[in-house]
Amino acid sequence: MASAELQGKYQKLAQEYSKLRAQNQVLKKGVVDEQANSAALKEQLKMKDQSLRKLQQEMDSLTFRNLQLAKRVELLQDELAVSEPRGKKNKKSGESSSQLSQEQKSVFDEDLQKKIEENERLHIQFFEADEQHKHVEAELRSRLATLEMEAAQHQAVVDGLTRKYMETIEKLQNDKAKLEVKSQTLEKEAKECRLRTEECQLQLKNLHEDLSGRLEESLSIISEKVPFNDTKYSQYNALNVPLHNRRHQLKMRDIAGQALAFVQDLVTALLNFHTYTEQRIQIFPIDSAIDTISPLNQKFSQYLHENASYVRPLEEGMLHLFESITEDTVTVLETTVKLKTFSEHLTSYICFLRKILPYQLKSLEEECESSLCTSALRARNLELSQDMRKMTAVFEKLQTYVGLLALPSTEPDGLLRTNYSSVLTNVGAALHGFHDVMKDISKHYNQKATIEHELPTATQKLITTNDCILSSVVALTNGAGKIASFFSNNVDYFIASLSYGPKAASGFISPLSAECMLQYKKKAAAYMKALRKPLLESVPYEEALANRRVLLSSTESREGLAQQVQQSLEKISKLEQEKEHWMLEAQLAKIKLEKENQRIADKLKSTSIGQGVGPAQENPTGMNAGGQEEASTKAVLEPIHSTSLIGILTRTSDNEVPDVESREDLIKNHYMARIVELTSQLQLADSKSVHFYAECRALSKRLALAEKSKEALTEEMKVAGQNISRLQDELTTTKRSYEDQLSMMSDHLCSMNETLSKQREEIDTLKMSSKGNSKKNKSR
Repeated sequence: MASAELQGKYQKLAQEYSKLRAQNQVLKKGVVDEQANSAALKEQLKMKDQSLRKLQQEMDSLTFRNLQLAKRVELLQDELAVSEPRGKKNKKSGESSSQLSQEQKSVFDEDLQKKIEENERLHIQFFEADEQHKHVEAELRSRLATLEMEAAQHQAVVDGLTRKYMETIEKLQNDKAKLEVKSQTLEKEAKECRLRTEECQLQLKNLHEDLSGRLEESLSIISEKVPFNDTKYSQYNALNVPLHNRRHQLKMRDIAGQALAFVQDLVTALLNFHTYTEQRIQIFPIDSAIDTISPLNQKFSQYLHENASYVRPLEEGMLHLFESITEDTVTVLETTVKLKTFSEHLTSYICFLRKILPYQLKSLEEECESSLCTSALRARNLELSQDMRKMTAVFEKLQTYVGLLALPSTEPDGLLRTNYSSVLTNVGAALHGFHDVMKDISKHYNQKATIEHELPTATQKLITTNDCILSSVVALTNGAGKIASFFSNNVDYFIASLSYGPKAASGFISPLSAECMLQYKKKAAAYMKALRKPLLESVPYEEALANRRVLLSSTESREGLAQQVQQSLEKISKLEQEKEHWMLEAQLAKIKLEKENQRIADKLKSTSIGQGVGPAQENPTGMNAGGQEEASTKAVLEPIHSTSLIGILTRTSDNEVPDVESREDLIKNHYMARIVELTSQLQLADSKSVHFYAECRALSKRLALAEKSKEALTEEMKVAGQNISRLQDELTTTKRSYEDQLSMMSDHLCSMNETLSKQREEIDTLKMSSKGNSKKNKSR
């Protein structure tokens, strides 16, 4: 096979090589023709240069002849000018000579006219020849440039083809070597495979003989010992106890524990959402402390007040389901009876949602109809009404699929086993839809709260309630996202664990058979436990004593530490009680001290009034005593501040002393005010923490996306850098080729310039020689 492929490749390459050779011959022929044409053009250029030289020589001779004639004409004109005055004096004597001079002058004029016409004609011919020569030279130069360019292109094509041909030859040689190595390895593998097949045939023969013997033995034992085959019928097979898979049970219990934690978070968030919604109805759009709210909102608030009776059972149902999954049971849909209870609690909660949905929509419409509602707030309310409808629909869809999953444990014919996987997939899709709806509610409610906070009539109570609702909605969104991702991650395991059941069967037939199987399993486990007898291990006496001492010391130290911890905790609690007791005693002592100070001040006042005012020259000590009395009265009348762990109590000492009941009421009121303040601070802190947690999670997701985009961009930068380096290499190669071609063209132009300069020098020498000849002729 490899040789046929190699032969086919060689035939293809031979065809390509023949095509390339034919193209190479044609290109070579074209290059030779172009070279011949360039040589012919060079010859024509030489001939034109020779004709140009001849014409230039004739031009020089003509110009020299014209100069001679011009000088001769000037001489003749001078002679004529000299001879004219003489002729006037000697008219008579020189009539014959004048006639002769007139004849000579006419002859000279005719000769001069002919020479001028001939000179003009030669000038025209020379100008036309020069123009024609320039035109022909330009055409020849342009044609030469095009031919040189075409020759360079043809040469580049020839070089590229030769390079490609050499590369293909090298590639074919490498492929040939690789194929030869591959064929050798394949031959070796074929030999090894033949040896292995022979060995496997021998082993198969031995195994067949062994298994045939075992089969006969097993058939004889079955026919003699087994009264009937219980795996033949599915009804009997469903009563067989399957193999215990401890890992599966631990995994299912772990998954149920995670689901319980998520459901608890979701239940807490739902309780907060409904409770804070009830508080919001009481204060917006009409505050119930100022005016009575509408009957619709009163009914809605009454229904919302009952939310705990519908939401709490969800957590209880999930807890019962988690407790039913133990290490000793077999967890499949037919045995999870508690799932039906959770489905019923979910159905009751959905009935609650259906009951409050019309009131919620009407309450939002009432907010839209109020005078405080702006257009933006009305749009947010419409979006929230749509979101609430979607939320109820998503819960109904989820309850439908959960009810279907609960059918195998109660009604065996309610759901076919082939539909288990599709129902689980739809549950995951419903959870993702619930997460999307909660994200929309969170977004729209955040916008609504922002608009309401900007209203001039927004109270601090409304702002705090909106923040609490937002925190509960964010908690709902996070809980829905966690449950959706958790279910999506484990849906494959759920689908794979559906086959866990009796051997050689499709599964449990009915819940009754599953319950009987679990009873048989317990009996079998008890029987196996009764059969197991622990083997006594023989331990050396010295080692046993040492182990006993270590065990006793460790247990004693552990018990002693536990007792010390318990005693210290009791002491701490007693000290705390004594601390509170003594704090109260200190407050009472302060009150008694104030009363005593007041009594002393009253006595001093009464004694000073009874004695009267003394003379002005009384002892100065009396003035000091009066000052001390005034100071004591001021100190008594001033308010006394008492600081403790519960806050700051301010008391003014007055003539009337509060009794024990008023003091207890004061302390009770102070505690209640402090508790209310701390609960409000705690709610605000919880909402802020939830909000900050959501922001941190969003930022972490954004950071992860940014890191992923950064990695993708680095990869793209690497690829771009490689492309840039490759393009730079190609650019350098093309630049070098162009530089070589330009250098060749520049060399060719330099050679042509040199030839032209030589021709010009020859023309200059000819001009000089012609001038020298003309001077010699003049001198002659």
